[in-house]
Amino acid sequence: MLQVNKPTSEINRDFAEADGSPSQTLTSYIDIIRRQFPTMVAIVSACVILALLYLFTAAPQFTSTASMVIDTRKVQLFQQQSVLGDIAVDSATVETQVEILKSENISLAVIRDLHLTEDPEFTSVGGGLLGAVVEFFGSLFSDGQAASEFEQTRKALERFEKNRTIKRLGLTYVMEIGYTSKDPAKAAKIANAIADAYIVDSLEAKYQATRRASVWLQDRIKELRTQASAAQKAVVDFKTANNIVDTGGRLMNEQQLAEVNSQLVMAHASTAEAKARMDRINDILKQEIPDASVADALKNDTIVKLRGQYVDMASKESIWAMKYGSDHLAAVNLRRQMAEIKKNIIDELKRIQESYKSDYDIAQTREEAIKSSLANVVSESQLTNQAQVQLRELESNAQSYQAMYDNFLQRYMESVQQQSFPITEARVISAATMPLKKSYPKTLLVLAGALFGGLMLSFGAAMARELTDKVFRTTSQVEEVLGANCIAILPALGLVDVPRFGDKMLGGKRNANNPQADLLRYVVDNPLSRFSEAVRSVKVAIDLNAIVRENRVLATTSTLPNEGKSTLSTNLAQLMAHGGARVILVDADLRNPSLSRALVPDAQIGLVDVVAQKVQLHEALVVDSETKLSILPAGITSKLLHTNEILASKAMHALVTQLRAKFDYVILDMPPMAPVVDVRVTSSFVDSYVFVVEWGKTKTDVVKHNLRGSPEIQDKLLGVVLNKADTKALARYESYHGRYYYQKYYARYGYVE
Repeated sequence: MLQVNKPTSEINRDFAEADGSPSQTLTSYIDIIRRQFPTMVAIVSACVILALLYLFTAAPQFTSTASMVIDTRKVQLFQQQSVLGDIAVDSATVETQVEILKSENISLAVIRDLHLTEDPEFTSVGGGLLGAVVEFFGSLFSDGQAASEFEQTRKALERFEKNRTIKRLGLTYVMEIGYTSKDPAKAAKIANAIADAYIVDSLEAKYQATRRASVWLQDRIKELRTQASAAQKAVVDFKTANNIVDTGGRLMNEQQLAEVNSQLVMAHASTAEAKARMDRINDILKQEIPDASVADALKNDTIVKLRGQYVDMASKESIWAMKYGSDHLAAVNLRRQMAEIKKNIIDELKRIQESYKSDYDIAQTREEAIKSSLANVVSESQLTNQAQVQLRELESNAQSYQAMYDNFLQRYMESVQQQSFPITEARVISAATMPLKKSYPKTLLVLAGALFGGLMLSFGAAMARELTDKVFRTTSQVEEVLGANCIAILPALGLVDVPRFGDKMLGGKRNANNPQADLLRYVVDNPLSRFSEAVRSVKVAIDLNAIVRENRVLATTSTLPNEGKSTLSTNLAQLMAHGGARVILVDADLRNPSLSRALVPDAQIGLVDVVAQKVQLHEALVVDSETKLSILPAGITSKLLHTNEILASKAMHALVTQLRAKFDYVILDMPPMAPVVDVRVTSSFVDSYVFVVEWGKTKTDVVKHNLRGSPEIQDKLLGVVLNKADTKALARYESYHGRYYYQKYYARYGYVE
């Protein structure tokens, strides 16, 4: 219950930590669920109850299914294709058959065969109470005429398509046909009828198409036979007229042109190769001595041998020149021999150059000759180009007509055979049977959906309540928002009749049968209660703070009226006085002296008179005979206009100084801060302020605004007391404040909750 120096890291607004670590986020959601648990339970319970009501009132529906397969291994008569050109059964084909099953032709065929237009299930608006209401209002606005046969058929078709389901099973060639009805036998009958209607429709469509194709093919074959013969005769006549000889499928001119062109390509490549060799030998001649890689590339033994001798002599000449000098006879002889070898290498390279040049000239001459020959062949072939174009066109026409004639003749033979025995790719592999269990509504699915929807709705409502809950409920929230310690949480006490405190001092007796009768004396009448323990925690906080600074003049205030500051002031003063301290309780709420009206309603003099020096202090004091608590009522304040001037006066300062010297504790019951400014003028003589906030009611922004606007109060703020807390609800916000941690101790020692 005492929450002094509680770590501010425990923040009540857990949903604001969504950007934290995953563990913090999970903890925050768990805290929200714990705080809003009753609301969430109520919403989930309501959703489950609605689901149960729906399950008890909804009419049961039965679904029967039949399975049909598109057989890719169908039996074909004489192993021949259909005249319509059967295509491979692929995924698109199966999807097409599904759409055919959904077509109106199939649906209308079933409706006609089973006479469904005469069935009330297909002609009425709908079942249940809603259907009856719609049908009643429809009859009121109708003109009284019976529906036509077309209207009845369309209405039956609409109901039929609504209750029918056609789907493909995965990636297989199996199609599932389902129908839902209130009658299980009717559902099975209609599902089987859909499959039968589809098969009959497929057979009829193929028969009609084959018959029409056969008639058309007969006429077409006659035309193609005549056209093919005429085209072949035209080809023969054209070749004879133009002296065209076909050699292996190609004309002689075309074959000769291809050969010459191939020779030209080879000649051009030879010329380029010879020119490259000649250019390379010219580059080599520009060097004094070709290097080793060049010599090896030429594959000339003479040059390789001479270059080796040259390198050996150059090495010896370098050694002799270094050893005996460059003018030595041996070095001079070596250089002369090197010059001779160099001349021989150059002569050999020039000989190779002449050979390469001769090869290049020969290649050029051969290429020019082939070009001349190609020009002659091209000139000759141009004369027969037009004839070749016409010949190809005639041959193409002849081949096309012949191919078409053969193809159509084959298809005609197939159509004659299959017309008498049409087949379909579809067959039923599982006929629909009468279902034993209802398919709708699904009890578990509805309950699971209601439970899941209720959980989602309840969590959304919980988040909404958290976001809109801008009041103080936890100590950590006080520490975070106000930056002050929450020194106590006072449990809410029931509304009781409060007897006059003055009567008690005058010898009145307390009501022994009701220990909670006196709210302002609760700590005296119930010293072992949880409320009394919370007030003691305030007393402990005051005494601990006295170690740092003098803490004898205490003022209790709040943001708004009726937050319980007077109740705390009185019980705190009673607790201190009952413990043996000299305590005086001063009603400093001159605007609304509710404490004086409750404790000493007959008092005619008080604080106002003492400050005005009309009476002495001892004349205005009232002392409780049981606790020895001294009380200074406010006096008559109905005609006072400037109460803040009275509290800020030198006389008030002097009175507080006098009380400080005479009593151990001076408790000032101040007015609330929001309506009046009286509290702010008392900061000069008050040691510490105790700020009372009503639990779960006072808005956080109002309290924060008032304290921020009164820095002199905030600097001397001892702490905040949350009053009128609901202990049951508090356990959901801060578990360590719940009854679990107190009830065993209270039950054992007779404490009062």
